[in-house]
Amino acid sequence: MATEKKTSPVSDVGAWAMNVVSSVGIIMANKQLMSANGYSFTFATTLTGFHFAVTALVGFVSNSTGYTSAKHVPLWELLWFSIVANMSITGMNLSLMLNSVGFYQISKLSMIPVVCVMEWILHSKRYSKEVKAAVVVVVIGVGVCTVTDVKVNAKGFICACVAVLATSLQQISIGSLQKKYSIGAFELLSKTAPIQALSLLVFGPFIDYYLSGRLISDYMKTISSGAIIFILISCSLAVFCNISQYLCIGRFSAVSFQVLGHMKTVAVLTLGWLLFDSELTFKNIAGMLVAVAGMVIYSWAVEVEKAANKSVPISKHSLTEEELTLLKDGLEKGPIKDSEFGESK
Repeated sequence: MATEKKTSPVSDVGAWAMNVVSSVGIIMANKQLMSANGYSFTFATTLTGFHFAVTALVGFVSNSTGYTSAKHVPLWELLWFSIVANMSITGMNLSLMLNSVGFYQISKLSMIPVVCVMEWILHSKRYSKEVKAAVVVVVIGVGVCTVTDVKVNAKGFICACVAVLATSLQQISIGSLQKKYSIGAFELLSKTAPIQALSLLVFGPFIDYYLSGRLISDYMKTISSGAIIFILISCSLAVFCNISQYLCIGRFSAVSFQVLGHMKTVAVLTLGWLLFDSELTFKNIAGMLVAVAGMVIYSWAVEVEKAANKSVPISKHSLTEEELTLLKDGLEKGPIKDSEFGESK
């Protein structure tokens, strides 16, 4: 049986910090790149294709230089994962376009309970009441500070449902694929990134034209040096963002990653207020405080759950050769005492 790799608290904090800094940074860069007051680059799906293309290039260089090793993952699983991941990206973009910002935020908040239910269905995973309570506090806090007007239409609702289900399944699959094939976060990313990049760069311009009514080919004819610089910054940050996402989900869980994602929302709102003069009301501040409190409670609840799991004896599903020999001898010599079973070695 393969031994499970232990990670130090310092490296865990580093993975979280990398994800928070890169995610918030990429949002700030994309805001400058895509806003009307910035460079009006409204091609979000194609930009994501650029992100994965650069990530794939970094993975290729890493494998070629021997820094990382390429492990085998069946092609059909990589294709399936890439389809789900691209459905997540496209669904999110369509949901943002067709729905109000309020309903879009509600759909993002719904991902935590959806991930919990899907992990329960797919992996029989259960959560303690403390973790459930903490998740509720985080969701309420983020909901208070982000949700405003809520308008729903049929197309937008369908796109939101597809986006939530695809994103939840993608994030669960990241962790399960790493465990199933004993593959590292960056090694898995280097295998999926080329497929996602190719498909997004092929279909992305058409999706973006549907969303914005603009052709990226027309934009590229008159692109400024400032827009190119911010595209490069966005792609560079995306490499760290993608790697840290796989690291965090592989080390922790999809639910923990969702909770972290909502804390990034709080950070983005704060930075928007500091850097872009965005309005910050008492409602926003109150919601942020509740969300931060929920995050603290969630961290405590996860540690309590880990401690409880460690105190439970580990049950074995198979016997070693030595144990089979002892069992055989015991059956031949006489009855075996109950105390010989259930001891964890």
